[in-house]
Amino acid sequence: MQLDLNLLTALDALLEQGSVTAAADRLHLSVPAMSRTLGRIRRATGDPILVRTGRTMTPTPYAVAVREEVQSLLARANAVLTPPRDVDPATLERTFSLRVHDALATALAPGLLAAVAAEAPGVRLRLLAETANDAADDARQGRVDLAIGAGSPPSPEFRAETVGTDRLVVIGRPGHPALAAGPDLAAYAAARHLTVSRRGRLQDPVDDALAARGLTRQVVAAAPTTATALQVAAAGDLLVTAPGRTCRTTAETLGLQLRPLPLAMPAVPVTCSWHQRYEADPAHAWLRAHVRRALSELVGS
Repeated sequence: MQLDLNLLTALDALLEQGSVTAAADRLHLSVPAMSRTLGRIRRATGDPILVRTGRTMTPTPYAVAVREEVQSLLARANAVLTPPRDVDPATLERTFSLRVHDALATALAPGLLAAVAAEAPGVRLRLLAETANDAADDARQGRVDLAIGAGSPPSPEFRAETVGTDRLVVIGRPGHPALAAGPDLAAYAAARHLTVSRRGRLQDPVDDALAARGLTRQVVAAAPTTATALQVAAAGDLLVTAPGRTCRTTAETLGLQLRPLPLAMPAVPVTCSWHQRYEADPAHAWLRAHVRRALSELVGS
C-alpha cells in the first residue's frame, strides 16, 4: 500500500484539536475535506481514531497510544525537509579535505589554520597535494571537499570562484647574473631553468611566449613541487619562474631573490572549486568563507 504522509499531518491536527472543524481550520481546509481525510485515515489504520461522545469527539485508545509517535514522526520529517541553514562553528565536528597547490598550501596554511582553530576547535583540515590522478573524480566521490589552484572546474556539476590573481616572477640565488641584469629578456632566456610540473613536463606557457619572440630557454630539469624547485635553485644557478605572491615566503626563507619576469604573461588565477553537492551545506559554506578570506589576504586585488 502506498502511504500518503500528508495523512500524518492531518492525524496530528485531529488528535491535537479533537475536532474535525478545528483541525480543518488549522490546516486551512474545508470541513468536508477534513472529514474525507479522516475517512482515509480510518481506512488506512482500521481504527475510528475519533468517536462522538455527546457534543465532542473522543480519541480511541489506539489514537491516544500513537499520538506522541505521530508528533515525533512529523518532527523528524520536518527536520529532513527543512535542514538547518546556520552552523555553530564552536560545536562543529568535521574534517575537511583541501587539495591545494604546494606553494599555495605553504602560504595559505598558517593564517587559515589559526582562523579555523580560533573559531571551530573541532574542525580538522587535511591539506592534500595535487596529483596526476582524476581530481574531478575525487571531488565527486567526496574525497576532496575543496580544490584550490589555477585550474578551472572540469564540468558544470562543479562550482567555482576566482578569489584573486598572482603574477609570474623569476626566482634565483642572490648574485645570479640573470637577476643582476634586471628585467632583461635576453639574459633570462640565456640562463638555465627548472620547471615545476608534477607530471615532469619540461615546457610550459613561458616557453610558448618565448618562442613567439624567436627565443628559447634551456630547461635542464623539472621538479614535482615548487618547494623542491626553490630548494634546488637555492643550491645552484638554476632559475625558477613561479607565482610571486604565493612563493615569496618560501623563497625568502631560502634566501632567494624575486625579480619581475621580463616577459608579458597573463595573470595566474587563484580559484576555489567544489562539487555542487556542497553548495547548500552550511558547514562547507563556512569553510569557503574562511578560505576566501585567507586567500584574499594573500592574492586579493
